[in-house]
Amino acid sequence: MTRSGPGPPSTVLVTGGAGFIGSHACVELLDHGYEVIVVDDYSNSTPEVLTRVERIAGRFVGAVYELDVRDRRALSAVFDRHSVDAVLHFAALKAVGASTRLPVEYYDTNVGGTTALLRAMREHGVHRLVFSSSCSLYGDAGRGPLDERTPARPTNPYATSKWLCERVLADVCARLPEFTVLSLRYFNPVGAHPSGLLGEDPRGEPDNLMPYVAQVAAGRREVLRVFGGDYPTRDGTAVRDYLHVMDTVEAHRLALDHLGDAPGLHVYNLGSGSGSSVLDVIDAYARASGRAIPHEVVGRRPGDVAELVADAGAVAADWGWRPGRDLDDMCRDSWRFQRLNPQGYAGSARRPGPPR
Repeated sequence: MTRSGPGPPSTVLVTGGAGFIGSHACVELLDHGYEVIVVDDYSNSTPEVLTRVERIAGRFVGAVYELDVRDRRALSAVFDRHSVDAVLHFAALKAVGASTRLPVEYYDTNVGGTTALLRAMREHGVHRLVFSSSCSLYGDAGRGPLDERTPARPTNPYATSKWLCERVLADVCARLPEFTVLSLRYFNPVGAHPSGLLGEDPRGEPDNLMPYVAQVAAGRREVLRVFGGDYPTRDGTAVRDYLHVMDTVEAHRLALDHLGDAPGLHVYNLGSGSGSSVLDVIDAYARASGRAIPHEVVGRRPGDVAELVADAGAVAADWGWRPGRDLDDMCRDSWRFQRLNPQGYAGSARRPGPPR
């Protein structure tokens, strides 16, 4: 089916909708009256997540399809079945460390998945997209808050894959003026839904800091490895701008409202403008959980940089968006999810049957 007209979106396709950010975005959209269609291959998630999304929202997800976004035939069939107004594109591999070991897989999934999606959108007359980008593409840009004019200097395949996707999107928008894309470069989304039903539960050993800290606090892992204690920061550990996942998905909902502002590609940073070191996060999580976080400093990890902090003034000026939760809120909500789900989503029942 095709969708026409310049009005605000009402039916949104969410790729990677069972993932960490995608699942929270589904709740946000359902809470605000959108119809939601989800595609996910469950490579780093579980169908149980969507059952919890529906429990929180008190509404059903319109349809759920288990597929890889690189599967053009399967993706095209989704667009055939539904009148989609806009797409939130989260489906991607996202771990910096893993990308240095699996560069081909990262380019294939992240860039190939994006081009497959764009092809299906164009063939079905869908031209509005909110893209999940990353602050990591700024790379080793130096200290201080970074705005959208900061040149990209990616230092790992994950970051480069996001930068390449943005270049593809820019070219598509320049040559196909009917397209509008909002690319949101976020700075380290963490935390969990305040209900404790949704949170970050990566498969295998976590590659990102906070889910690893959570598992150490819960006793699932013995010790946290801190990668690098000799960075040029105030305590020697890497500094990042952490953003509550609920603030992150609120910005995505607002992005849908602003897809009609102007055609073309528009890029926005999402962050708090305040940096926290690894040791700051450890201390905050210890306060939230009431438990010590055993940790040891080891060598730097390939592809990491000393500091990434956002200047998010543009999105504040254009949309009025500012994050409303701090690091203590992030750790408290993350710990609630970990405490209520000591083994994460492990053992959850698989969502049965074909798409509804």
